[in-house]
Amino acid sequence: MRAAVTRAGQLEVAEVLDLTPASGHVLVRSLAAGICGSDLHALADFSHFTGLMDSVGVPALDPTGDCVFGHEFCAEIVEHGPDTAGTLPVGTRVCSVPIILGSTGIEQIGYSNHYPGALAEYMALQEILLLPVPDALSTDLAALTEPLAVGEHAVGLSGLEPGQPSLVVGCGPVGLAVIAALKGRGHGPVLAADFSPTRRRLAEAFGADDVIDPAELSPHERWSDLGIPRTITERIMASIMGSEATAPVIFEAVGLPGMLQSLIAEAPPHSRIVVVGVCMHSDSIEPFMAVTKEIEFRFSFGYDPTEFAATLARLGAGVPGADLLVTSAVDLAGAPEAFETLRTPGAHGKILVHP
Repeated sequence: MRAAVTRAGQLEVAEVLDLTPASGHVLVRSLAAGICGSDLHALADFSHFTGLMDSVGVPALDPTGDCVFGHEFCAEIVEHGPDTAGTLPVGTRVCSVPIILGSTGIEQIGYSNHYPGALAEYMALQEILLLPVPDALSTDLAALTEPLAVGEHAVGLSGLEPGQPSLVVGCGPVGLAVIAALKGRGHGPVLAADFSPTRRRLAEAFGADDVIDPAELSPHERWSDLGIPRTITERIMASIMGSEATAPVIFEAVGLPGMLQSLIAEAPPHSRIVVVGVCMHSDSIEPFMAVTKEIEFRFSFGYDPTEFAATLARLGAGVPGADLLVTSAVDLAGAPEAFETLRTPGAHGKILVHP
């Protein structure tokens, strides 16, 4: 079968071995696959990426071996393997948490030398993890389930209270997923900030209440308008005057070195910062600032199966702006160029591959 496979630090379209579903697996045809920021990081320096994975106990991946990316997908059942129930018939469109259990143990679909991801014509998936796609939901929107589930998990982890203001810094797919989850749960006001005009328009479509261009205005200038003390002195004065001073929850969805320190420096005292952007390089902060402001950090990663299923259901019911997130689509031959395009992603939301 054809696939976009990583070889010698490059992505090339080539023939790889055909798949035969093993015990508990189903063979599916890949219909739509998203390109994740993690895929871009991995291709840029696969040894570094796999080293990070190994350091936290993620299933091993040989960076010198073939790997087919694609953990964001919608697919169609083609064949049931042995020891499967066959509950979902052939032809059913499905999504799945990208995990599979095979002879090598637990592996990640899309980050494995043994189980190709959705940048291939076919995949093997774990039958018990399959979720049928609602009939009214388009294939392309169903493929957004995985990235949007990341936002669902981050918002659930944030501890945000009703009426508590929030700020989403970075309105790429991860930041937009956070905005979708915030508005889906009825939170507000939601501020959003991004330098890209395209991404600011998407943030508005997803329901952000105030969208800011950081080149013109720091989003932290808005806190005073919401009655939030911006400095330690202002917070002490509010306490002396007997007023209840709230603090925001800030979602960091950029994932670049320097972002954490920038937020520590600019965030109001007692802010909670939820880190959703995955920085894969060493970073540094000034603890004095964080200590004196009593800044709280929470780090968010992935989602659980319940959050994944809830996200697919929300998409089926309609997520405002989701239909605008896919800004381009290519066939399998166009996957390598799409990766290059996304290295400077300001003009794009999500690029899908249709194998």
